[in-house]
Amino acid sequence: MYKITYVVALPDYRLHVVFADGSSGVVSLKDRLFGPVFEPLRDPAFFSLVSIDEFGVVCWPNGADLGFVRKVECANFPYVAAA
Repeated sequence: MYKITYVVALPDYRLHVVFADGSSGVVSLKDRLFGPVFEPLRDPAFFSLVSIDEFGVVCWPNGADLGFVRKVECANFPYVAAA
């Protein structure tokens, strides 16, 4: 797993992530927000509170985290900033 250095919430339950090596991509969580800890993330306002902890793990204020975000998951969804 590569350390994540930047994350921002995008529409439709997606995250733009930047890894320590400078590579970046988008990961979709739309079909992964189930179970007690992840259900609050279905609220777009709460989903947008995403941050990174001291270990480079994507997390939210309720304790939900995404230790499983890997570069390979982002490889098919490269981030392209809107012009």
